[in-house]
Amino acid sequence: MVLPAALLLAMGAVGLGEVNRLVHPPLVLKMANPDEAPSRTGFAPVVKRVVPAVVNISSSKVIKTSGAFPQLPDDPFFRQFFGDQSPFGGRRQMPEQREQGLGSGVIMTPDGYILTNNHVVDGATDVRVTLKDKREFKAKVIGTDPKSDLAVVKIDATNLPCITVGDSSKVEVGDYALAVGDPFGVGQTVTMGIVSATGRSNLGIETYEDFIQTDAPINPGNSGGALVNDRGELIGINTAIISHGSGGNQGIGFAIPSDMAVNVMEQIVKNGKVERAYMGILPQDVTPEIAKAFGASEPRGALVGDVTPNSPASRSGLERGDIILDVNGKPVANSNDLRMRISMMAPGSEANLKIFRQGAHRDITVKLAEMPTEEASAARPGNDSGSESALAGVSVDNLDAETAHDLGLSANTPGVVVTKVDPSSEAADAGLQKGDVIQEVNRKPVANTRDFARAMRESSNPTLLLVNRNGNTMYLAV
Repeated sequence: MVLPAALLLAMGAVGLGEVNRLVHPPLVLKMANPDEAPSRTGFAPVVKRVVPAVVNISSSKVIKTSGAFPQLPDDPFFRQFFGDQSPFGGRRQMPEQREQGLGSGVIMTPDGYILTNNHVVDGATDVRVTLKDKREFKAKVIGTDPKSDLAVVKIDATNLPCITVGDSSKVEVGDYALAVGDPFGVGQTVTMGIVSATGRSNLGIETYEDFIQTDAPINPGNSGGALVNDRGELIGINTAIISHGSGGNQGIGFAIPSDMAVNVMEQIVKNGKVERAYMGILPQDVTPEIAKAFGASEPRGALVGDVTPNSPASRSGLERGDIILDVNGKPVANSNDLRMRISMMAPGSEANLKIFRQGAHRDITVKLAEMPTEEASAARPGNDSGSESALAGVSVDNLDAETAHDLGLSANTPGVVVTKVDPSSEAADAGLQKGDVIQEVNRKPVANTRDFARAMRESSNPTLLLVNRNGNTMYLAV
């Protein structure tokens, strides 16, 4: 039988393939020697040192629920008949429910002092700490500082692995950063990123803000965990994220600098509370327009917008309009920098200030006091910007006693009241608002609309206004 040529070729091809496969030499792979130490190019050695010092913190607190009869207690229809009485007899009981929380913490000392966030343990009736080796301890809250969102807890243990503390003032943008914690309660997790920014403030997260920003993934449960550098040194306590409603990491996380955290912890352990120094001024940032208006050579430092009467600042001779350039020999970058540095000093200590006043540099020493229990609130100016023209779009009127009273000011307050600000005007961009009382124009007092008009005719660019808002003064450059 003669086979078709095409079929022969196909068979031949198959046959040839089989022969080739059978005679091909077996693969010889070079396998790693299990006794040979692996070459490390990552952060494994650093992580091994850090992870044992980071713990899981679980907390619980008892909260009141809406009632034993969910459909009744807060319904006005039923309350108008029964009040606090249950329709089934006796007083209406508010059932208790236990709320659970998870977070992280950092072992700071071998005898069990642990640093975490205040919001991790806030209001907790039961706090438990789980170590890397799975040991669990009941913890005691030693003290908290809600204004910085820090807390110290203590467990009864010895010879614990503790973190090495770094110098957060030397952290620079671009440095490696490792975030260690227990996100979502899944277990200890390490993520890596870089330092995205330092000195972040005015975020509205805490009263005192000087955050290190990082893109190392931080998720719920990481709160209170460690942010370390590439040497495994603590540079921050992870505390917040921006999630845009997703509830998870978006690459923008914030950590409290270790310098600030350690300062707070030492005060809590020593005094049971945090004592902050107080100077008694309302500081403002020095914008390029403000610097030009005051004749300063560069836009840095903190402008004194107001001085609290009978405060350390007023007793030392500090005046409204002074620009604070240095504190104890170190330059002041902006108003938040000044505020943070003063707050970390001890009450009773001295702050040696270098200031710029009316074209000359001066030295002033302020003996700081303790921050009053109720910190004086002060309105903050909006973002200042310059102007190519005078106060176009702004209307003012004489300030009478009745208007002053409505604005919460004394009857003899000098100045003119702003009755209208065009939202598209340069003045609005600079932060001027309806109800502000303009008391000075380019450092010249304004008592009435006539003074104001004359001052505006003589004004230069930028126009510097001293504004009284809610009883606090501030400068705006238009």
